[in-house]
Order: sequence, then C-alpha cells, then structure tokens
Amino acid sequence: MPGTDHLTRLRIALTVFFALDGFVFAGWVVRIPAVKEQTGASASTLGLALLGVSAGAVVTMTLAGRLCRRYGSHSVTVVCAVLLSLSVALPPLTHSALALGLVLLLFGAAYGGINVAFNSAAVDLVTALRRPVMPSFHAAFSLGGMIGAGLGGLVAGSLSPARHLLGLTVVGLLVTAVAGRTLLRVEPPVPAERTPPGKDRPRRPDARTRVLVAVFGLIALCTAYGEGALADWGALHLEQDLGASPGAAAVGYSCFALAMTLGRLSGTVLLERLGRTRTVVAGGATAAAGMLLGALAPSLWAALLGFAVAGLGLANLFPVAVERAGSLAGPSGVATASTLGYGGMLLGPPAIGFMADWFSLPAALTSVAVLAAVAAAIGFATRRAATG
Repeated sequence: MPGTDHLTRLRIALTVFFALDGFVFAGWVVRIPAVKEQTGASASTLGLALLGVSAGAVVTMTLAGRLCRRYGSHSVTVVCAVLLSLSVALPPLTHSALALGLVLLLFGAAYGGINVAFNSAAVDLVTALRRPVMPSFHAAFSLGGMIGAGLGGLVAGSLSPARHLLGLTVVGLLVTAVAGRTLLRVEPPVPAERTPPGKDRPRRPDARTRVLVAVFGLIALCTAYGEGALADWGALHLEQDLGASPGAAAVGYSCFALAMTLGRLSGTVLLERLGRTRTVVAGGATAAAGMLLGALAPSLWAALLGFAVAGLGLANLFPVAVERAGSLAGPSGVATASTLGYGGMLLGPPAIGFMADWFSLPAALTSVAVLAAVAAAIGFATRRAATG
C-alpha cells in the first residue's frame, strides 16, 4: 500500500485529470456553433453528427471497465487523456457533417474511457484514504468546465476554432505529461478484495451486487438527466416563459453550474457529517424542491433561485453513486454507473422536448424534480447497502 505522501500525490494528479477533462470538453462545446458554420451542416445533420460523441462514449464506457482491470486504471487514464487531447483538434479540420461525426466518435470514445478510468482510480483512492473525498474530484471537473467555457467565450472572437482547439491539444498534452508521470510511477492502492491488474481474473460480482450497482447507476441517471435538461432547456424556459432577456436567460444555467460546483467543494464535509444515505436523501429532496420552484415560479429571480437550489441538491448524488458502485464491483461497477448516468444526460433533453410539446415546458421541467425525488427514495431504500 502506498504511503501517505504517495496518496496525496495521487489525489493531486487525479484532481488535475478531472479538471482537464472538464476544461477540454467545455472548450469544444463553446465552438460547436463555429464548427457548424464551417461544415455547412443543418441543425438536424449537426444533431446527428453530435451523436458521435455520445455513441463513442457509451461504447467505450462498456469496455473501459475491462481495460482498467487488465491494464490498470492509471494507465488507461493517461492513454485516454492523450487521445482526448489529440482528438479535440480534429473537428475544425472537417468540412462535412459525416466527417465531423466520425472524428467525434473518436473524441467521444476518449471522453467515455477517461471518465470510467479516473473514476475507478478515484474510487480506489477514496478507499485507501478512508475519507469521502469523491465530490472533490467532481468539483474539479465542474471548475475545469467553467474555466474552459469562460476562456472559450473570451477567445471566440479572436481565434479560429482550429487554433483554439489546437491550443487545447497543447495544454492537454502538457498537463498529461506532468500529471501522468505520477499516475504511472506510483503503485495504485488496490483494496484487498480487488485483484491487481495483470493477475488472475477476479470473481464475477454476484447477482445481488450487480443489482445494487444498477440501482446506484439509476441514481446517477436521475442526476445526469437534470444536468442535461437544464443545460439545453433552462435558458429557453427563462426567455420564453418568463420573458427574460437572452443575457439574463443565460445566467440560469450559470447559477445551476456554480451552485453544483460549490456543493461538490463542500461535499466531503457533508458526507463526513451526514453519511452517504442522508446526503443522497437530503440532496435529492433539496433538488426536487429547487426544481419545482425553478420550473413553476412566476418570476425570473425566483426561478434563478430554484435553479441554484437544484444545483446544490444534485451536486453530490452522482459522485456518491459512482463511488458506491465502484466500491462494490470495481471498474466494471464504475463503468455501469457511468454509462447509466451518461444515458440520463442523453435522455433528458429529448424527453423534455417531447413533454414540452405534449404539455408545456414548465410542466416538462418538473420531471427533473420527479427524478430527483426518485433518487432520494432509492438512496433511502438502499440505506443498508450504503452504510455510512
């Protein structure tokens, strides 16, 4: 087992990779409109091309758990970080929606792989530290995303997408070269019941464990559904239903994202004081109340408050769900929970769109509150399995 100094170095290195992932992904997202114009894609063909990210991520997530078991989560993290950094430079080089979709498959594969790999490494580190520090890693991802989006917005007027995303490649490779040395040099902490990479194959999880992993994956799905829904529909709700200006409407998701980041930064303290079950139950209930306010409030300021409260409530549900799934079934548990969570993020926006057509957008957004309450109920129902 590595010493305390090595564990600290590992924690810093993993935090850097979480932040890098958020930074690179957000940098790509803010240049989507420019890449759309460059490729001449219509809205519908762009939507199909963007599915490449999702398809690549989901396929790789299902395989990444096996790769982590065979080669170690640290090695897979570094390899995927290199691929992520290289592939983010490719979209501006394409000149058709088909070519864009193909390079986004590679980008999505790297994104999905690194998410499973560094979450698996983080689960092992949490076990070794014996402190619930998982939210701090996800806070780094959120902070990286906010910085990446902010910088991307600043340089969008002066740098072409090709130069901007090539800059992300350079930053990503430099960060990977520095932080990756720590991951590759320091032996990962491996729980006693877990088989180290390259050794005999571990026992397959029993049926009860697989069910529990899927249940924790559902908590991740409920959380990510809300993130996806607010990212795509929150601003439209404020502008269309509450008469907000485009600038004020854009503040809605910022309030949600900032509150989620602050919630994750305080997540370790919260988990130490309340334990996992109370944190999930309280978080789900808080998010449900906040989202009901955000969706149904008659004024802009009340809706913004609701978005912020929802962000605080949802903040630690995904980290706790992934950590519990990983502690039960190792990298394959992380892969299952991450895949379900990512599925929730994909499901949210189109589901909201269909419900908005059938009913109204405010009514559709209440589904976020319903799923947050479901996450709280699942957390309570599995309290004996999620001790602490």
